[in-house]
Formats: sequence, structure tokens, C-alpha cells
Amino acid sequence: MDRYYGFDLGDAESAVTYLKKDEKGEPNVVPVREAGSFITAYARLRTGELLIGEEACYTPDATERRLRFKSRFLTDPSSARDVKSFAGGVLGELYMSGGLIKGEDCCFYIGCPAGWDRAQRERYREIFEAAGYPPVRVISESRAALISACQSRHFQVGYDILSRPVLVVDMGSSTTDFAYISSGREVELQTAGEVALGGGIMDELLLDASVEASPDREELRRVFDQSPPWRTYCEFAARRLKEKYFSDEEYWSQNGCTQTVTVMGRKRLRLELKMDAKLAERILESSAPQLAGRSFRDVFSGSLQEIRHSLEAQEKASGKKFDNKSGKNTGQESEKGFLKEIGKDPEKESAKEGKKSTADDTEGHGRLPELLFLTGGVSRMPALRTWCREAFPEAIVITGAEPEYSVSRGLAYSGRVDEEIRAFRQEVRELVDSSIVERIVEEHVEDLFHRTVDILVEPILRNAAIPVFDRWRSGEIRRLADIDGEMEREIDAWLHSPEAAELLVKPITAWLRPVAYRLEEYTMPICVRHNVPYRALSLTSYLSLAEIDVQINARDVFAVEELTWMVNTIISILVGLLCGGSGIALISSGISGIVAGAMVTLLLLFLGREKMESAVMHMDFPGVVRKLVPRGYFESRMEKISGEVKKTCFETLEKDKSEEVSRRMISEISTQIEECLMRMAEVVEIPLGK
Repeated sequence: MDRYYGFDLGDAESAVTYLKKDEKGEPNVVPVREAGSFITAYARLRTGELLIGEEACYTPDATERRLRFKSRFLTDPSSARDVKSFAGGVLGELYMSGGLIKGEDCCFYIGCPAGWDRAQRERYREIFEAAGYPPVRVISESRAALISACQSRHFQVGYDILSRPVLVVDMGSSTTDFAYISSGREVELQTAGEVALGGGIMDELLLDASVEASPDREELRRVFDQSPPWRTYCEFAARRLKEKYFSDEEYWSQNGCTQTVTVMGRKRLRLELKMDAKLAERILESSAPQLAGRSFRDVFSGSLQEIRHSLEAQEKASGKKFDNKSGKNTGQESEKGFLKEIGKDPEKESAKEGKKSTADDTEGHGRLPELLFLTGGVSRMPALRTWCREAFPEAIVITGAEPEYSVSRGLAYSGRVDEEIRAFRQEVRELVDSSIVERIVEEHVEDLFHRTVDILVEPILRNAAIPVFDRWRSGEIRRLADIDGEMEREIDAWLHSPEAAELLVKPITAWLRPVAYRLEEYTMPICVRHNVPYRALSLTSYLSLAEIDVQINARDVFAVEELTWMVNTIISILVGLLCGGSGIALISSGISGIVAGAMVTLLLLFLGREKMESAVMHMDFPGVVRKLVPRGYFESRMEKISGEVKKTCFETLEKDKSEEVSRRMISEISTQIEECLMRMAEVVEIPLGK
């Protein structure tokens, strides 16, 4: 693509921007009807001509006039036609003005509320496609606003804060859109999406108050009833005055902030619009019929509190201890940043020795935002920032330099971001397709075997061998000949139990760390080249995270089923040691050894060795004989042979391990790591570099 367009089609006003592929600056605003931010309205004249923007609101020759239709898109099927007509009008204006060239290799990014689901976004996209637009992609307006903040040279947001949770508040004319973003990714919130609260309500309240104060109030109401375009025209004038007042509330509260609008009815009417501190408080604090009797502040603050309660409930469900004063998990350390990490920071060096704290690896769901980013034309209003601080006192509250263009610029930036992400994922795919991961795993696979054997032997003896002995001693297992099979089944069942999986987490995690550090030598440069935070592909960042979308959890990465050769080796060695000597090993200790020895001697005299062994193996020992074999002696025997089992396992590793089995094991583990890398790459959405 040579050029990326961002089209912020708002309910009241819209804006279009573009960004050239290799352009370093911020996206350029494309004027439509000579206006950077133009009114979302269209009118069809008797001649068939289509007008858009402010002129469409009050032209007397209109046979059809539509405005404020986007807010009805999910509830009114006819709004789709209005969106298409307006979008088509904008496209025609872009072609006529030269802002868009036919045949140009470009694409359009169109914004939508964060609360729209995939089906609604696709239906919206198809409207623009049908209107004749170049390739179109629909993304969240909140995500676009955050991208704009990340990329803007006027508004620097560092790696540090954007590795933390962010709440984007986008207040439009009809709705307020809340989006919770963690590590650059949108996360679904119970309260996220559209809330029926927008700056347009303030416009209506200001206009109503001004009409009420006018001596021509009755005539003005009659004109508005008979000619809605005049009311719309006055509402937009009220909107401009409101924005002017709240852009410098301290100044205008001490000075007159007024505007006179001429309205043509049966006579020329002059309507004075006026904003002062008293009216501002009334608009924000008094109940309004448009808000079902609630005040503007009540609805906005209530939505913020609902989001906070939802996040706190998620945090509580995760089992983490949360420090509401600092907004961080207890023990959390501040990020050290990417540059320190690649500059051989002392903490990283100690981390390579397994000493690094993972307390700072805490991105994810359920954390209170540490940044509230306000966008939209109303976001300059000081009261909004005050209410945000009241709801989230631990957060930083910021507003962009030109909030009316933040979404459209973020949409244009999104094109370049997506190209960067595609190139990034392609490099990750090339890494996965190479033999690098296999080589790294092969270097460390022997250590994995030793760690696993060392941690598993004693628990196997305790959880598999002793229960088999108890079952034989109680008479549940009747013959020694059945011991081998029962022992093998018990060991296999325990190795596949949640308890064994949990036990494997620690040694496998410890084994995976040096593998992860070696792999970072290849993943970190990929992240650097594509302005992606290096942690996005850092396996070490995922080893101990409880709240991450793609988590490399040892019990998942190395399922026991994958380590078939290792499991089979442990089973065969244990069974051989525990059940060797024709099953006599099971009962050959202490007093039981004397009894067993006497029985074996008698049978040997009468039957000969071969028949004796068969007889012992198939003998149904009386209960009194079984009881002569104390459990304590068997437990003591388990302790004595555990070292021998480990030694035999290690010797078997060196002597009997075949190249084919080793390659299979390396392949299985490498595949899981590679799949994890691809999943991590897939969740990267917003590179944070400039």
C-alpha cells in the first residue's frame, strides 16, 4: 500500500486523514467541503445532487435530509442506507478535490465503537465496500485513539506506561465509548462499548436554556417544530460555543462567552447563545429528560464506577493481592525498559542465573488502569478529567492535543501499524520454520531428563508403588504375577495425574529459562526491527504470569503424553527394581524376608527352581502371610532404592537412548515452543515505537 486513509465517521462530525507509507510525520487532514472536521449530514436536492457537511443541514432545496444516523446503526435498519449515502458523498468529494486518486494503491481504515461485535463490524465494512471504497478495514475508534497517542510526535507515550493497562474514554456527540486496553490489546469489558451519553446532549441542553431565556421563545419553538434543519443549525452553533467555553473554562467563566444566531421564521429572529459558570454547572449536574432523569455527571461517573467494580471483581477472582493506592500488584517492580535490557542491565544478568524477580510481569485482565486517555471533542472539558480522577485516583489522566482528529489520525496510523505487524509475524514464522529452536532444545534436552527424573522418583514410589503393595497386602491383588502389570498401570496413571503435572512445573520452568534466554538472542532483534516491545516474544516473561492471554505454562507446554520415551523409561526401570526376582523383591525385607526365604527354600526342594518361581508368582498367599510383611519395611525399602532408580535412569539415558527417540523428543518439545511463539506473535496489536 502506498497510502493509508483514516475515516472517522462520527454521529455529529467526521474527519478524514491520510498517511503515506514511508512518511515519518503524522497523518494529514484531508479537507472535505473545505472543512477539516465536517458535519455528518447529507441532503439530496431536487436535481439529484447530493450535499454533505454543514451546507446539507440548512439548504432550502433539499427533498431529503439526514443527520445523526450512525448512533442508530444497530437499532434502525434504515440507517445503513444513510451511512452508505453519506460515505458515498464523502468519497465523491475526495475524488473531486484530489484528496484521493482513482487507481491509487491505498486502503481505508474506518472507525466503529469498541462495543460492536465482529458481525456488526463486517456489516458496516460491507456498506463502504458497496459505496465504491478501496479496500476497507473496520477497527475500534478507541484503539485508533490510543494508536494516535502512541505514534504522535506531539504526545509522547513511552514503553513503560503502555505496557500497563489503559482505559480509553472516547466521548462523541451521541455516545461515550469505553475501551480497556492491556499491553496494546483490547480486552472485553462488561461495561465497554457505547453508553448513551455524548456531547450532543449538552448541546441540546444549552440550546433549550437559551431558547427559554429568549423573548422570542414561542416563535423559535414553532420554527424548530416546523423546520428541524433550523434546530439542527442552532444545535451546531451551540456545540461550537460549548467547545469554546470548555477549552478555557477558567477564562470564559469570568468573561462573556456568547454567540448570536439568526433564525428565519415568519420574521427574522435573533437567538443569543450564552455559556457561563452557572449554566455549565446546570448542564452537568442537573437531571435531564434525555438521560432518564439523571444528570450528565451521574451517568458518566456511574459508568466509570461500573468499570472499576468489574475490574476489581476480575482481580479478586484471579487471587492476586491488589494495592489500590499504587494501582499495582503487591511487590510489583517498575519496568526497566527495553534499552536497559539489551544493554546488559545488572538485573538481566542476575536473571540469567535464575535470580530475577518476575513480580513486574503482571499484564492482563482485572488490573485497574494506570492511564486514562480521553479523546473526542468534549475531552478538553475539565470536569471530565475531575470525574475520571475521582473514579481512578491511582491513574494518570491525559488528553491529546487535537482530540477531534485523534481517531482519524489513529485510523490512518493503523494501516502502517498493520503492515509492520504483518512483517513482524512473517519474520517470526521464518524463525519458527528454521531449525534454530530445535538446535537450542537439543543443547538442553539432557538437562530436562535429569531434572524430571530427579523430581519424579520419590513421588512415584510414594504414590504408585506403596498403593500397589497395600493392595497386595489386603488381598485385592491375589498373585505376585499380577504385580508387574498393576505397578505399570499405577505409575502410568499417576504420571498423568494433575498432581504429577503440578510437580513438573517447577523443574520444567527452571529448565525452560536458559532455553528462553538463548531464544531471545533471535527474537529480540525481530522486535527491535519492527518497533514491537521485546517482551512480546520473551518466553521468560510468560513463565510465571497468571493473567496473560497466551501463557506458556509448563503443564501445558510439556504434557506428559509428549514425553513418551521418558515416561516409559521411568516405568520400566521402577517396575524392574520393585518387582524383580519373580516378585520376591516386593516382600523381601525384615521379618517378611525370613518368612519368604523359608517358603522359597521349601518350594525349591520340592519343585525345583523353575517350577518354584512359577508357583510363587501364581500363589494366592493366605491373608496371615500377607500381614507378616509390614508396611513400614516396604516404605523403608522404597527410600533405599530411590537413589538406585535415579542412577539406573541416568545410566539408561546414556546407554539405551536411541537417536530416533531423541529426535522425536526434541521435535515434540520444539513444536510446542514454536506454536507458543506464533500465538504470542498473533496477539501483538500495537507496536509502541515511533
